[in-house]
Amino acid sequence: MILASATAHKRSSLLAAALTALLVVALAALGTQALAASPGGTQAAGSTTSAPTSSSPTRTTSSLHVTSVHITRVSCSPAARCSGNPHQVSIHGTLVLQGPGLRSGMVVAFPKAPGAHISRVSPAAHLRQTAAGLIVTVPANAHSGHIMVLLSHGRYTSSYGPIYIYKHALHPPVAAVSAPASVGAVSGTAFDGQGMWIWYVSKSSGGSVPAIIAQAHATGVGTVFVKSSDGSSNYWGQFSAQLVAELHAAGLKVCAWQYVYGTSPAGEASLGAEAVQSGADCLVIDAEAEYEGHYAAAQTYIKDLRTAIGPNYPVALASFPYVSYHPSFPYSVFLGPEGAQYNAPQMYWKDIGVSVDTVYANTYIANRMYGRPIFPLGQTYGGISSSDLLRFREEAVDYGATGWSFWDWQETGSSGWSTLAAPLAPLTTVVPNTTYPELAKGAKGDQVLWMQEHLATAEPTQETTGTFDAQTTADLEAFQTAHGIPASGVTDAATWAALLALPPVAVDWTGSGPTG
Repeated sequence: MILASATAHKRSSLLAAALTALLVVALAALGTQALAASPGGTQAAGSTTSAPTSSSPTRTTSSLHVTSVHITRVSCSPAARCSGNPHQVSIHGTLVLQGPGLRSGMVVAFPKAPGAHISRVSPAAHLRQTAAGLIVTVPANAHSGHIMVLLSHGRYTSSYGPIYIYKHALHPPVAAVSAPASVGAVSGTAFDGQGMWIWYVSKSSGGSVPAIIAQAHATGVGTVFVKSSDGSSNYWGQFSAQLVAELHAAGLKVCAWQYVYGTSPAGEASLGAEAVQSGADCLVIDAEAEYEGHYAAAQTYIKDLRTAIGPNYPVALASFPYVSYHPSFPYSVFLGPEGAQYNAPQMYWKDIGVSVDTVYANTYIANRMYGRPIFPLGQTYGGISSSDLLRFREEAVDYGATGWSFWDWQETGSSGWSTLAAPLAPLTTVVPNTTYPELAKGAKGDQVLWMQEHLATAEPTQETTGTFDAQTTADLEAFQTAHGIPASGVTDAATWAALLALPPVAVDWTGSGPTG
C-alpha cells in the first residue's frame, strides 16, 4: 500500500511537470517573434527604470491563456507625437488599445529585450481610461516586440504586435514643400519636396540620427538620400534597415544612392536591389565618367536591376546636366523605356562656372528630350552665396519641378541650412526656357542617338548610329514633310514634339556604344 501511494504520487508529479513544460513552450511561441522581418523592430530602447511594482499581477509559467479578453488594435497617440505607422511609439509615449474585455487597471507587459517573450520580469504598465480611449504609457525599459495583457490569478491574453519602440521622439510625416498649382501633379514619390544627400552618415550632424532628424525637420527636408554602395561589391553598412526604420519613424523618406562604374554591372544591380530590400523609398543611380562609352554595361545594369526590383519601383539617374558635353554617356539607356523614371541632374552651377539661371536653362534644354520628370540637384558646398541657394530653390518651382535636393549634408554650413528653411517666393525675373536641342548634320552623341531611335520608328531606313549624317538628314526631312513641318533637316521644337510622340526602337547593345 505504501509502494502504490508512492508510485501514484510519482506519476502525478511527472504529469504536472509535463504540463508545465508544455505551457512554457506555448508561452514562448506566443511572445517570441524575431524582429528582423521588419526594419523598425531592430531598434532597441534604453533601460532606465526597474521592473513593474509588486502590485502588478503575478506572472508565472502556470498562467492560463484567456480568449475572452484580447487586443484587437493598437495605435500610437497623440498624432503629433507619432510617425505615420500606428505601431511605432517612443519611450514614454502612449498607445491606445482596443479589444473585448479590456478595461482600466489591466496590466500591459512589454518585451525586456528586442523580440523577447513576456515573462514575470517584463516591463509593464497599467491601462487607464482617457478621452482618447484606453491608453498605456510605454515603460522606459520596454523594447520592440509583441505585447500582452496580464490578468489576475496568473491568466494572460494572446500577444499582439510587433510594436516598435524608439528612444527618440517621433513626428508626423513631413509635408512636401508645396508648389504652385500650375506646376502640375506631383510624382507621388520620395523625389517630391526638398531633399538632402548624405555621403557619410558618420560625418553628418555628428553621426547622430536624432540630430539628423532634428535638422531635417527644422529645414523642411522631407527626403534623405544616403549612400548605399560603391561599385559592384562594396555595400555600405551605413544604409541599413534600422537606419531606414528610424528615419521613417520620424516621418522622413529615405532613398539609397549608389555610385556605379560599369565594370561589373550585374554586381552593381545586385547592390542596388539590396538597398531596395532594406526599405529604401527610391534608388538613385550616380553614374558619371566611368560609364561613358559603356552602353552594353548600362543595358545589363538596367535589365538586371529591373528584374530584381520590378518595373515600377522609383529609380532616378543623377549624372551630368549638360548632355552635349558627354556625347558617349548612355543617357538613352539609363533614361530609356525600362530605365530610370526620374532625372536628377547634378546642376552644380558654381562648379560649372555659370549662374543659377544659366544652369537651369541649359540643363532643361538638354534633358527635356528624354521625357523624364526633372528633379534639380544643386550644391550647398563650395562657398555658394545664400542668394544663389535661395534662387536655385525658387527657380526649381518656376521650371515646374515638384522636388529638388542638394549635395551634401556634411558640407552644408549654418547659413546654408538657414537658407534651406527660408520661405519661397515666386520669381518675376525668370522666364523658363522651354526649347529643345537643335540638332543638324554633323552632330554626334547620345542626343542624336535618341532622336534616331524615335525617327527609326517612322523611317525604317534610319540607323541608330549616334551620328547625324546625310541619311539621317534625308530621313528627318521626310519625317518633317509627312507631319506638316518645314523640311529643314534640323530638330526644332515642333519636330521634337512629333518625334517624341513615337516610341523609340529597341537597341541591343553589345559593344561600347554608338560612338565607340
